[in-house]
Amino acid sequence: MNDQGTAAEPAAAVAVPEAVTALGEQGGPARAGGRSAALAPVALVVAGGLSVQFGSAVAVLLMPKAGALGVVTLRLAAAALVLLVVCRPKLRGHSRADWGTVVAFGLAMGAMNTLFYQAADRIPLGAAVTLEVLGPLALSVIASRRLVNVVWAGLALGGVLLLSGGGFDRLDPVGAAYALAAGAMWAAYIVFSARTGRRFPQADGLALAMVVAAVLSLPLGIMESGSKLLVPSTLGLGAAVALLSSVLPYTLELMALRRLPAPTFAILMSLEPAIAAAAGFLILDQALSTTDALAIALVIGASMGAVRSQVRGAGKR
Repeated sequence: MNDQGTAAEPAAAVAVPEAVTALGEQGGPARAGGRSAALAPVALVVAGGLSVQFGSAVAVLLMPKAGALGVVTLRLAAAALVLLVVCRPKLRGHSRADWGTVVAFGLAMGAMNTLFYQAADRIPLGAAVTLEVLGPLALSVIASRRLVNVVWAGLALGGVLLLSGGGFDRLDPVGAAYALAAGAMWAAYIVFSARTGRRFPQADGLALAMVVAAVLSLPLGIMESGSKLLVPSTLGLGAAVALLSSVLPYTLELMALRRLPAPTFAILMSLEPAIAAAAGFLILDQALSTTDALAIALVIGASMGAVRSQVRGAGKR
């Protein structure tokens, strides 16, 4: 889940051909000699993915103390505070359309996080991320309008059917529905992150949208958790989730995009369901069956195939 030319634009590279092209222009391949220089940006992206998913695992551990909505509030509020301090976005000089884009971006961000943590509270982390990835994948198929991407969509659908065991009752149908809805919000997030990046310099738009998301989530978190949010240990874990799931990965991914081609970045982002499954196993003791592992592999393969085909199509055009 994850997110980001602003810190929000890398996510757009997973699904939107236009965004892939734009990012490709901003971040070219590393020019430094040597294998270590070539692998360095790849390591940054992988480190960002590890940070996001292990941050999500820490969030699941925090949910018994603060509730799913409380965790969302802590994460978004802490991340908004950090981004405001670091970015110091300008509030003047923006049109009504600019502010409308930021508000829509914040709404999508808040809804995506809220729905995803509701899913992670009910189903294994690897399964939740796998279902969520279907949102960007569907956007990729729709945006590219290429027949080959229908094949990739079918492959992803096969993975989802395997993951559900023929019916989402094995996973908890409510948790699966939350994950799918989070995927839809991820697709909306991708669209508005790209628009925000074009309207605001650097990461200003992301910082402002994070404030919108935090403000919207605050009443829900207070209603569910109340004074529990003020417990020092809970605040500390919430800050850790914000650091691992937002601030650190945004920074690592921005550094990577300066030296890494956007198509390569997008393919690496497709590995997130596998990273999430590993985090769930190591931190939450959520073991995967052979069928689940195969299902996740199918969705990852479909995501990689969709990215490759749309990049090739853009190259031909």
